[in-house]
Amino acid sequence: MKKNKPQIGWIGTGVMGRSMCGHVLDAGYPVTMYTRTKKKAEPLLEKGAKWADDAFSAAGGAEFVFSIVGYPADVEAVYLSSCGVFEGMPSGGVVCDMTTSSPGLAKRIHEEAKSRGIGALDAPVSGGDVGAQKGTLSIMVGGDRDAFQRVQPLFKLMGKNSNYMGGPGAGQHTKMANQIHIATTMIGAVESLLYAHKAGLNLDEVIHAIGSGAAGSWTINNLGPRMVKRNFDPGFFIDHFVKDMGIALEEAKNMHLSLPGLALAHQFYVSAQALDFGKLGTHAIYRVFEQMNGVTGK
Repeated sequence: MKKNKPQIGWIGTGVMGRSMCGHVLDAGYPVTMYTRTKKKAEPLLEKGAKWADDAFSAAGGAEFVFSIVGYPADVEAVYLSSCGVFEGMPSGGVVCDMTTSSPGLAKRIHEEAKSRGIGALDAPVSGGDVGAQKGTLSIMVGGDRDAFQRVQPLFKLMGKNSNYMGGPGAGQHTKMANQIHIATTMIGAVESLLYAHKAGLNLDEVIHAIGSGAAGSWTINNLGPRMVKRNFDPGFFIDHFVKDMGIALEEAKNMHLSLPGLALAHQFYVSAQALDFGKLGTHAIYRVFEQMNGVTGK
């Protein structure tokens, strides 16, 4: 007799969460979900997900609860408020926060989960909207190793690889390292393409030429063409990236670590917010550098 698949609670259906939850539904798992704007959940409800009015209700009866929301304050409300996940979830399950959030908050959630007989993972992801749609995300996981093993079948639906990085908060620290690398790489890609533009080169041909050599990177090969086409739709919001860099800078300060490249990139992205680009994709930093250099976009 075929064993029924475990009940899933899902919280958050933004640019990333909508596709990630969709893969879980497509694999036949029963999902009860909650997100602040029900309209964003409609495609998943049409696929068979059940609606819950809050995080408490989404967690009721679930063996696994996933969340991917916006900011650390949202994560705290989802798990630690009086109507949060822990108040509705039975013992023996596993919670998995996939938001990019604070390592310290991940540790607090883990401690609360442990006191209730629940496993906890902090598992932020990298790969953007395309990775979420294709199920090819990279998942960086901290928390209980046995919980990691239990969640692996679900991680495989969302990502091409999931990496256990250590105890509580280790997933978030790994994601900070990821964001630090992306922040400075993005500046290099933008300056490279602006230079090529001013030199009168064909930007598509430049991306093809340098993207297959030592300068090749996910940023130039995937986001470079979007910049050239002036498609600045968000795979990841600038507003959320500024949040991530702020967390990384705070963590670096706590470690007595100087990261001047990250600090500079952070200021450029704050400038993007000041220009009302916060709801555009991270590659829209290209528009900030255009304005700085008096370059007129196509």
